[in-house]
Amino acid sequence: MTYQMLLALVLLLLIQTDLFALGKSTCSSNGNYTSNTAYGANLNITLSSLATNIGNDGFYNASAGQGPDRVNALALCRGDVQLIACRQCVQRGHVELGVKCPVQKQAVFWDEFCTVRYSNETVYGTLATRPGYFYWNTRNVTSPEQFKEVLRALLDDLRTRAAAGSSTRKVARGNVTGPDFQRIFGLVQCSPDLSSGNCTSCLIAAISAIPRCCGEKIGGRVFLPSCHLRFEMNLFYNQTRVKELEFVPAPSPVFESSPSGKKNGGTTQTIVIIVVAVVMCLIVVVSAIIFLRKRKKHKPKQIAQNVDEISTVESLQYAFSTIKAATNDFSNHNKLGQGGFGSVYKGKLPNGLEIAVKRLSMDSGQGDVEFKNEVLLLAKLQHRNLVRLLGFSLKGMEKLLVYEFVQNSSLDNFIFDSNRNLDLDWDRRYKIIGGIARGILYLHEDSRNKIIHRDLKASNILLDREMSPKIADFGLARLFGQDETHRNTNQVVGTYGYIPPEYLIHGQFSIKSDVYSFGVLVLEIITGRRNNGFRSEGDNVGDLMSFAWKSWQEGRGGEVVDPILRSGSGSGPGSTNEILRCIHIGLLCVQENAADRPTMASVVLMLSSFSMTLNIPLEPAFYSTGGGGHALEQSLRSSQNQASITELQPR
Repeated sequence: MTYQMLLALVLLLLIQTDLFALGKSTCSSNGNYTSNTAYGANLNITLSSLATNIGNDGFYNASAGQGPDRVNALALCRGDVQLIACRQCVQRGHVELGVKCPVQKQAVFWDEFCTVRYSNETVYGTLATRPGYFYWNTRNVTSPEQFKEVLRALLDDLRTRAAAGSSTRKVARGNVTGPDFQRIFGLVQCSPDLSSGNCTSCLIAAISAIPRCCGEKIGGRVFLPSCHLRFEMNLFYNQTRVKELEFVPAPSPVFESSPSGKKNGGTTQTIVIIVVAVVMCLIVVVSAIIFLRKRKKHKPKQIAQNVDEISTVESLQYAFSTIKAATNDFSNHNKLGQGGFGSVYKGKLPNGLEIAVKRLSMDSGQGDVEFKNEVLLLAKLQHRNLVRLLGFSLKGMEKLLVYEFVQNSSLDNFIFDSNRNLDLDWDRRYKIIGGIARGILYLHEDSRNKIIHRDLKASNILLDREMSPKIADFGLARLFGQDETHRNTNQVVGTYGYIPPEYLIHGQFSIKSDVYSFGVLVLEIITGRRNNGFRSEGDNVGDLMSFAWKSWQEGRGGEVVDPILRSGSGSGPGSTNEILRCIHIGLLCVQENAADRPTMASVVLMLSSFSMTLNIPLEPAFYSTGGGGHALEQSLRSSQNQASITELQPR
């Protein structure tokens, strides 16, 4: 063995056992300072304070100076690192930044155990996904495709848990069984000063970088200024330490299947019956598995999966009498709304939980098996920006869907109401736009299945007590295969004004259909005006998108904004740039050519990172002939024989 080979082997072993001190400094080109100046003195004061003051939570930020000489800095240690090692790492970062970046006004230092940043601009609470640094193990995995699938599922779960963390720690760790029964360990972490949405955006960017650096490696690390992640085939973190600090989601509530009010003796009797029933079921299932193994015609693994799914569906079923009582026998007093697929009622379960019950039309034509399959799919959708399905009920022709109750009704009741829109200042509207974007991204990329909603509109966005958005009504949603890009249909459904041209004319829909609807929603939220029935006499245009694009192109984007926001009563200082940027993003989403529209992953990054350069939007698909240009109505008339257009009325 040569000296070089021996050295390489030693380095590899050190990396895998965490004895190798990883250190990397990146200096920004955002201006320099000269030595013996106020900025240099403030920088030294700020960096020196980080290692001294950082505490057990592993995060500390500091600043010194005023105006152009102000320095802002922060330090973040990995969630499992003890305080002594944390302070040593931060101090090492201070020293190395002074050597590697002696005159730069911005810089970042990454180490295996900590990140240190400083800037002449604000860093606290500010998302930064550039620059980045990658590090990977040189060994390849044996089953790349399976490994990628399992790793993505692990990191998506960790991302969700980390983003739900507190203002002092946003970290999550976990492990899964990968190909060849090997364990894959992962840890993700955000700077805790970030919002949940910005943490999500940062980790999405980090996960997206894996294929470029270490997608087929047995280990890899992605370091961004605001977050980082690592995965390995061996346990690399201190489980006890990180367990004390990470966010643990609350357990799911247990729902009663029948409205029994008995206690004491009745409860004991019920438990005995349940135990006996469970034992009998287990005996039957085990006997069936043994019998099928002997026949060698079915795989036991598949049988177990089917049994598990059946038990999952049944655990979600409510007794019809329970829901009937909860809604006061579906009284008009409890009725929340009426749609094309049924009515929605408010109810309260015996345990006090408020619910919303959708009573599907009896002529839906959907069988019990298909209905249960749809319930199972919807129940697996768990995201803070989606309305959560709690369960279902079946009795004869009656089919009920039971959802969580969302307190503040739908978005259209606020943005299109001249009185209630006063409750939506710009901060709230921006939060709503971001929440909707993250919910759609989850459907398209982060859930177990790729789902196209197909009916995104203001009335299908509900607002909870904190005015956070929740996407509702999946009656028109369609499940896509992971490799499926689009689908064609002769029956176009949805709401006129939110439907993209390729779907309306040719019956073709894809994830870009939802992106288009999102763009319309963004413009409606900003303007406070409906896309349907919009009219601007002065500009001679008959739809909101045309008006927004023309105004934006001519530098009059501010005229599009809701007067409540323009008056200053609904927006804070510095929000004008955010509003104009959101108009820009909305216009990119409603491009006539589906290929020109961004993905929702890109939209989430655009909304959270102001350093990201946006493309220039082209003229959008017009829904009217006013003002000249390409008219969608003309295209519809010229393609009447190409598609059967039906069910375009709102539900």
